Amino acid sequence: MAKKILMVDDDIDTCSNLTKVLSSKGYEVTEAYSGAEALKKVLAVKPDLIILDIMMEKDTAGFEVANMIRSDRPTSKYKEVKNVPIIVLTAINQVTNSRFSLDDKNSFLPGVNDFLTKPVNFDLLLEKVAKYI
Repeated sequence: MAKKILMVDDDIDTCSNLTKVLSSKGYEVTEAYSGAEALKKVLAVKPDLIILDIMMEKDTAGFEVANMIRSDRPTSKYKEVKNVPIIVLTAINQVTNSRFSLDDKNSFLPGVNDFLTKPVNFDLLLEKVAKYI
């Protein structure tokens, strides 16, 4: 059975290109184009991995999605998907000149397993996907 990936990005071309690359490697990819849509689809699809943009309908939409999924609240409806690996894929560093790193303890990347910048190197993305699936 193919591993499922939820690809979340408001740029339809980015989603389409990454879906082609990931599908060619046997992954089943579902696309979402906003944080709100991602939260609905994560429950429906129950992916094995989430690739998540940060700046979508709001500049912090991706952070909000990650926080909702990782929530420890007893009433959270995301308990079944709480531990799904999340790879952030974003151009936020180019737009804001902010630098994010998983090694930087002052960096705000809640519940994120890995981080890639756009434009993405497909080989590096596939390596990271294989690492978490």
